[in-house]
Amino acid sequence: MTCSLKLCRILFFLSFCLLFPFCVTDHLQAEERPNIIYVMADDMGYGDLGCYGQKIIKTPNIDQLAKQGMRFTNHYAGHTVCRPSRLVLLSGQHSGHTPISQNEQYYFPEGTTTVTTLLKQQGYATGGVGKWALGIPESTGVPSKQGFDFWFGYLDQGNAHNFYPEYLWSNEQEVSLPGNKVGPHKRVSISRETYSHDLLTREAFNFIRTHANQPFFLQAHYTIPHANNEGGRATGDGMEVPEYGEYADREWPQPEKGFAAMVTRLDRDLGRMVQLLKELKLERKTIIFFTSDNGPHQEGMHQVEFFNSNGPLKGYKRDLYEGGIRVPLIVKWPGKIKPDRTTDHISAFWDFLPTACELAGVEPPNNIDGISYLPTLLGQPQQKHDTMFWKYRGKVALRAGKWKAVQTGPNKPLELYNLETDIGEAHDLAAEHPELVARMKRQIAASQSND
Repeated sequence: MTCSLKLCRILFFLSFCLLFPFCVTDHLQAEERPNIIYVMADDMGYGDLGCYGQKIIKTPNIDQLAKQGMRFTNHYAGHTVCRPSRLVLLSGQHSGHTPISQNEQYYFPEGTTTVTTLLKQQGYATGGVGKWALGIPESTGVPSKQGFDFWFGYLDQGNAHNFYPEYLWSNEQEVSLPGNKVGPHKRVSISRETYSHDLLTREAFNFIRTHANQPFFLQAHYTIPHANNEGGRATGDGMEVPEYGEYADREWPQPEKGFAAMVTRLDRDLGRMVQLLKELKLERKTIIFFTSDNGPHQEGMHQVEFFNSNGPLKGYKRDLYEGGIRVPLIVKWPGKIKPDRTTDHISAFWDFLPTACELAGVEPPNNIDGISYLPTLLGQPQQKHDTMFWKYRGKVALRAGKWKAVQTGPNKPLELYNLETDIGEAHDLAAEHPELVARMKRQIAASQSND
């Protein structure tokens, strides 16, 4: 080969890399493929963590995760309520392309491709604890038929609103909790002995210990700090927790003591999980994601404003304003993610599937909306979304760069916000930018494949 031909090939390669920087992210070697732990709180707000501005509730262990890893400031849940948000996370498709876009009943069909089935095919041991919501017993949607080697927790999401249930599920085996008894409405606890969150944590830790010598994926979809709505109306306390701990003597309403204690209990168990990984010498081999399934709730007699749970954001659970869908995301991977980093990369739940696939060295499906944010985690050039979309009943929202369009009902006008200068969505600029509004209306229509 002549020197000139060699030079031409080198120049071509360099040009290719410059034109397509996103295809040159270093693929991890097989021995570098990490264990993946995805921890998700239930109804925790953008402002409920110290590292996101919380001043009262104590979250030292989660704050330490952020200190040792990367904190995302522009991360979005898959939805503004529970079931469709989980569906988006597992499928890699946003709610314009998923079969449901509200909390209606839905079971995964047999043979569904999810992040879990893809990781299982790649040789990962797959386990989960917490709230499932995508298949009741004897349906095709149960976790054991959707790629999970092991599952422990709730299957029907309605039962997950009680933290002292009479039973939980280990795969498809009902596990009785005889010390707990609920009333006729199935959500009001009459006797309380076993707190479900503590069992979920125990089983999560057991899964880690059992699979310490092989790659594993653990989905820990905890149910706190969700409210027990029925229990709250019946007993005056919709935030069930065994003790209020350091908040017991605060002169607060009872539900607020419970809410704070739930968040701090979850924080405690994240600290215990990290310590377990250290003991098993798995800390540097494991990437931990921590997030919430949607914005903060105002249920069970808890008030969003009491702890400023949505931080600087407008709205909360069931809204498509930022407070309903923008959530914390913290990712820690010692030795790979540089510590104490913050990113404003705009990402969402549907990006987790391709991110996990890239971590595991498996090709993601073509029919997804997600883009891997592993390049951001590793400090490499990152491909960005042109638009991001959500819908809930008659509401829709679309983000395109700094711009956010929100329609609060089918006959409502489209509102327009500049999130760079107005994170609280206080100033509707639609009248000032009619051409942008028209374009975003077209993008909203194009984002809904079945409408």
